[in-house]
Amino acid sequence: MQTIQDCLRERILIIDGAMGTMIQRYKLSEADYRGERFKNWPSDVKGNNDLLSITQPHIIKEIHKQYLQAGADIIETNTFNSQRISLADYNMQELAYELNVAAAKCAKEAVDEFYNSPLNTHDSQKFVAGAIGPMNKTLSLSPDVNNPGFRSVTFDEVAAAYYEQIKGLVDGGVDLLLIETIFDTLNAKAAIFAIKKYFRDTKQKPLPIMISGTITDASGRTLSGQTLEAFYTSVMHANPLSIGLNCALGAEQMRPHIEELSQIASCYVSAYPNAGLPNTMGEYDEQPAQTAHFIEDWAQEGFVNIVGGCCGTTPDHIKHIADQVRNIKPRELPVVEEVL
Repeated sequence: MQTIQDCLRERILIIDGAMGTMIQRYKLSEADYRGERFKNWPSDVKGNNDLLSITQPHIIKEIHKQYLQAGADIIETNTFNSQRISLADYNMQELAYELNVAAAKCAKEAVDEFYNSPLNTHDSQKFVAGAIGPMNKTLSLSPDVNNPGFRSVTFDEVAAAYYEQIKGLVDGGVDLLLIETIFDTLNAKAAIFAIKKYFRDTKQKPLPIMISGTITDASGRTLSGQTLEAFYTSVMHANPLSIGLNCALGAEQMRPHIEELSQIASCYVSAYPNAGLPNTMGEYDEQPAQTAHFIEDWAQEGFVNIVGGCCGTTPDHIKHIADQVRNIKPRELPVVEEVL
């Protein structure tokens, strides 16, 4: 059995595409989200996609398997908002740990079922990444324009929420931890702190960490104002397996930022852009072949080690990307000279 490090030395790995885009295809009702268990829940839960890992696990597993069949080497758990601070929107804070365990098990079962399926034409190791989203509250920015010093949450509260999420993901059996869609580096630092603390407390072997930030506009900065290089410098103490970018931009707009990151990163580089920019209806029109064309260019230029898709992407996008980069050499890690 290969480690992910073994695989990364050999080839460009494929991470899956959007979960939300795929869930929308099922046109689920409020009752579908609730299932039997939450039939009488006092608030609306439609839109809480993470809840589906408990109420509709067969749908989540089916989506995972579609991405595996498309050629994904890494699938992400359905846990983007599965920590108690974000779950407070649905009064479901107490479900945080359970949701992470359930989502991790959905992904692991999907991998096991795929391995044993006649659809498995990819003789390669598959990995489950525990998805840790950015949270719906930020530590760097005030939600009150009239009080720039105000914060709606503390660092300790964010770290504690992430710690609980990490415990659930690890107990559920994930292979990696992915801190993704980072728009506030201080939130990401709280997640890194929680990961390090969890593995110190439990004395378990630490899992590899993937980190993926979000450049929000043409200025090349995160929402909290950092340049790409500043963001990279701020999180490298985590000693991540990979650092990269996802969301906000399509591949065409993301290219210069991925090129820059590839030149400064001492670890592997990941990139999973949106399917272009949203149209006036908020939908994504970029076709799979278009997205794959842009990402193939990155691969040929030696920018990337892990590629895939974010908002608006589907298994068809992932298949096209996988097909285009299959025979291209991965970006080589820079040689770090020892300081005597």
